Amino acid sequence: MNARRAAPRASSGDIPPLHWQGGQVDCPACEHCALRALPEEAGCEPGHACMQDAYARRIDRFFRWHPELGNAHLDHPYFEVRAIAARHADVFRLPALIDDPDETVRLQIALRLPQAHLARMTGDPHREVRIRVAQRLEPAALARLRADPDYGVREWVARRLPAALLPLMASDPDRVVRMRVAERIEMPALLRMADDAEAEVRRVVAARLPPALLMRYFHDADWRVRWEAAQRAQPHTLAPLLSDPDEEVRAVAEQRSGARPLASTPGGAAQPFAGARHG
Repeated sequence: MNARRAAPRASSGDIPPLHWQGGQVDCPACEHCALRALPEEAGCEPGHACMQDAYARRIDRFFRWHPELGNAHLDHPYFEVRAIAARHADVFRLPALIDDPDETVRLQIALRLPQAHLARMTGDPHREVRIRVAQRLEPAALARLRADPDYGVREWVARRLPAALLPLMASDPDRVVRMRVAERIEMPALLRMADDAEAEVRRVVAARLPPALLMRYFHDADWRVRWEAAQRAQPHTLAPLLSDPDEEVRAVAEQRSGARPLASTPGGAAQPFAGARHG
């Protein structure tokens, strides 16, 4: 057996060549051994560009040198080879990998699948795959993911879902998802989010509500929400905030109502959240 093993040439980096099943890279046993005789990127190089290697970077370099071989290795037993081959294979060959047992492979095909097949991956068992699907799926098809069990998937849905469907996510159990909804949802549905239990969500709502509706936040429990209201509310309504317990809220209210000028930062804008006392 040793007589037919070719000694690897100098490796790139400090990781020695290692066959993906363990042991030495066996060039004579490789179906692409004829490439060894070709120069540089026309060939292959154990320890540098090799599809037998366990190291994904070397497999990737091999397929970048020989992208035409992608189709032939979509059923390779090593998941790294399948995943990297999928980057170069013809797209019409990729649907066969939708149920691949390894999520690394499925992550790769989710980047390239045509929309008609991508929708089949909305029920993938791995969250990262579903997140990638949510990033690429046509907005009109995203509704099927709005109840996904993972908040990261739902956050991407909230970023991209058609605005008309956003009210369906306004009561999502996750704070960050509701923040994304509040950043895009239109009136009057936005107003229905005004009393959200989380201050971060209320602050986003306060940044988008019509100024005439912001008086509801003048006594909010969170200073950041009151500050946002002070920034945008109609100046003649700001009297209640002139005695706000927070100095920064009072300063904005005083400046906007004409009670006194507001000190500016060198950049010319007030800094709402400066100061360690607010955390």
